[in-house]
Amino acid sequence: MTQWPDAATTLPDDGTEGVLVGRVWQPGTGPCVVAVRESGVHDVTGTFPTVRDLCETPDPAAQLRTTDGECLAGLDELLANTPPGTRDPARPWLLAPVDLQAVKAAGVTFVVSMLERVIEERLRGEASGAAEVRERIRGLVGDDPASLRPGSAEAGELKELLVARGMWSQYLEVGIGPDAEIFTKAPVLAAVGTATDAGVLRTSRWNNPEPEMVLVVSSAGKVVGATLGNDVNLRDVEGRSALLLSKAKDNNASAALGPFVRLFDETFGMDDVRNAAVTLTVEGEEGYRLDAVSSMSAISRDPLDLVGQLIGPHHQYPDGAVLYLGTMFAPVEDRDTPGQGFTHHDGDLVTIATPRLGSLVSRIRPSDACEPWNFGISDLMRSLSARGAL
Repeated sequence: MTQWPDAATTLPDDGTEGVLVGRVWQPGTGPCVVAVRESGVHDVTGTFPTVRDLCETPDPAAQLRTTDGECLAGLDELLANTPPGTRDPARPWLLAPVDLQAVKAAGVTFVVSMLERVIEERLRGEASGAAEVRERIRGLVGDDPASLRPGSAEAGELKELLVARGMWSQYLEVGIGPDAEIFTKAPVLAAVGTATDAGVLRTSRWNNPEPEMVLVVSSAGKVVGATLGNDVNLRDVEGRSALLLSKAKDNNASAALGPFVRLFDETFGMDDVRNAAVTLTVEGEEGYRLDAVSSMSAISRDPLDLVGQLIGPHHQYPDGAVLYLGTMFAPVEDRDTPGQGFTHHDGDLVTIATPRLGSLVSRIRPSDACEPWNFGISDLMRSLSARGAL
């Protein structure tokens, strides 16, 4: 039986000392913007109709800290009613903590994952033979590829070597070249939150979770907070062709975010993001367990460089954006058949955690078995208008 999280395992290590914003579905009302406090989860929609509106203020953390609102429920009560299989639709439950922001992701930002993308490409999405190709590529790239600065002269020299050896790849281009890979992970409002199901295409046979830090960025390009994300990834689909990236990345319930956005203030800021260690646990129903950790200190591009490539004079986001920063997690240990590496099983429980943000928990299901996404932007606008919140 799936062990869903409670408040103690969901909150950051300092509890509600930081400024935490989230969203709750209130039956009969619709989505509510909430402040997560020691006294409970408080509805602040009357002041901030959307999380986007809060993030556009000059100091979102200070604004939320001084905003009062009705207490909807305790966090334990909301978490207990969030899993779709046991949910009471007459009581409130948690949603993903963002709303109108574009959901974007940076790819190939860690050397380990860069090499695995090259392997997928070489094998055309077939898991067998990965170990052999991995050793060949490492022999050419060297023992410490993480020391390469993307876009540097040294990276350019390595590119020339790999091209000459017939080993150049589009993934190496974005991994060590001047331009980062920035792609759309999900449509607006399509992300799922904690304590619910995350989706994998039923046809995929080689896939994995991707535990990531996620930045919340205002329309002015200012980073105002962070949360956790699972950039669910279909290795076989993208490995067949990089042009299938959208099919590999954007499916029903394939973008998980949460549990809450921690807004930047005196207790939490960009250096906490840069120094974070993100842990991953996968627990299978058959007793399987995998533990891993991603250190943000190993990222090849500074998070603010990635934000600069996302937004600026070259590209505007009037409602802001959230940006997955990439992962160094690339599971290579066999789970089932020798030589096939890791892939998800239906029912896997995935926990992504870091002390300053808490934990994001997802149960892996086929995308078509997850709750369908049927509440869009027009529904949100009508809901807020009916409440007089606009």
